[in-house]
Amino acid sequence: MKLPADDEVAAPAGPAPTIFEAIVRKTCVSATYNRTEIILAPHAMWTRHGDMFVDAVTLRLNDAPPREVKLGTFKLIGLGNLQRTDEKFFVSEMFQPGDAKYGGEILLAVEPD
Repeated sequence: MKLPADDEVAAPAGPAPTIFEAIVRKTCVSATYNRTEIILAPHAMWTRHGDMFVDAVTLRLNDAPPREVKLGTFKLIGLGNLQRTDEKFFVSEMFQPGDAKYGGEILLAVEPD
């Protein structure tokens, strides 16, 4: 039995692997959330009561900058058409990995710049 070469092995697909890769590479993702096209800089993936969440800075809403730059929480299942982009981002000072809301349930978070 012949094993496939590394370049022949398909990367894991789906929302969680897409977010994990974006966090590691510090690249943005595009998605649809509540019928709005968004570009996010994902900073952490975490769980609460068995549900997965993404904390991310929203960079664009329907191709326009948001009125206020903030770190938001998005339920992973609510992010439709999720795709990683090549757009890089810097880690926001708003992200505090030790925040009590995470309850020690962070699956993956960005490393400081």
